[in-house]
Amino acid sequence: MTGTLVLAGTPIGDVQDAPPRLAAELAGADVVAAEDTRRLRRLTQALGVAPAGRVVSYFEGNESARTPELVEELAGGARVLLVTDAGMPSVSDPGYRLVAAAVERGVRVTAVPGPSAVLTALALSGLPVDRFCFEGFLPRKSGERLTRLREVAEERRTLVYFEAPHRLDDTLAAMAEVFGADRRAAVCRELTKTYEEVRRGGLGELAAWAAEGVRGEITVVVEGAPDKGAEEVDAGELVRRVRVREEAGERRKEAIAAVAAQAGVPKREVFDAVVAAKNAENAENAKNAENAKNAERNSPEEG
Repeated sequence: MTGTLVLAGTPIGDVQDAPPRLAAELAGADVVAAEDTRRLRRLTQALGVAPAGRVVSYFEGNESARTPELVEELAGGARVLLVTDAGMPSVSDPGYRLVAAAVERGVRVTAVPGPSAVLTALALSGLPVDRFCFEGFLPRKSGERLTRLREVAEERRTLVYFEAPHRLDDTLAAMAEVFGADRRAAVCRELTKTYEEVRRGGLGELAAWAAEGVRGEITVVVEGAPDKGAEEVDAGELVRRVRVREEAGERRKEAIAAVAAQAGVPKREVFDAVVAAKNAENAENAKNAENAKNAERNSPEEG
């Protein structure tokens, strides 16, 4: 019989938030795979438990190489416990590769639910929580970051991001540029820790605040785009949105589909608007070229 892969949530700050089952799983697992074995040691000491099984590291640098080893352990009947530094494995942390490989081998995968910075920040933000999407970390390079933000500029669901404190001011400034300075947001810092802080306001206001320097673990929650309704988006605006996406490197077919979905109109309507705009542009160019030729033909010869 195959073993079981257990994904265990760990505290994002206060160790007292550890799920009750975590200590039992740490004590009973055949293998404990930890993102940072030193942090695992501090956690087990705080919980008053000693892992009986083998402890191995499982982090971004060795994830690809160690996954096959752990899958073989699972296939042989072992109970493997996966823990990351904070929160749930696989959520912007190592784990996805192991889960996918275990599922492919027919291994049972279960979880010890625990704290989540995504849901905690969302609940504390004061922004709509009925529909949301998690975007993880944005690219570090400015151009790539702007491109990613433009992709969700018309997203109506609440957006949740992770960010490093030294990049927070640049990220909020980029969000204010793409989403608008008045778009509501919340910066959640050091959740469940001693210096927990939730700063709410417009993106422009938050960017100015962050420019002074911010420390700690950061989660940013951003209000979704207002629902303008399909009737408010005219053909010219549809064409503009498609061109913005094309300039960012998206193929026309995908750009048309995305704009249609965001605007709540049929793809054919967006396609026809793009074609009509292109035909009008070509006709205008041809007219200008003909006028230029006529002007040159009718101008008096020199000499």
